[in-house]
Amino acid sequence: MKEFNLKLVEEFRANHGVLTGQMAGRQVMLLTTTGARTGLERTVVIGYRRADDLFVAIASNNGAPSDPKWLRNLLADPKATIEVGPEKLEVRARVAEGAERERLGAVVEYLDRQQKLTGREIPVVALEPVR
Repeated sequence: MKEFNLKLVEEFRANHGVLTGQMAGRQVMLLTTTGARTGLERTVVIGYRRADDLFVAIASNNGAPSDPKWLRNLLADPKATIEVGPEKLEVRARVAEGAERERLGAVVEYLDRQQKLTGREIPVVALEPVR
């Protein structure tokens, strides 16, 4: 999986956010966090949707029983960088709770499908550009 992610990151950057093959047409971003244990930058490819000025992602980890490492990194340090198409933005992350989780989760049409794969509640993450 790590090798697959590295190839996607490389392709994303080379093609200004456009992916080919099995990832063609998907709405994805690059999320760069600071490793909670290592302090090193970590970049992953994740799906997202927009809700007003927020970028919304779900920490589904493909239905795994545990949260993805990128979420643990954001919980330790909510400052991150996202790349959407050719644009690079500094963001501050937070896990949406209550009514906000419901509202933001509704824009991610695949949340219910992912939720059925796991017993844990999938976190909905709001990524707010820092101005």
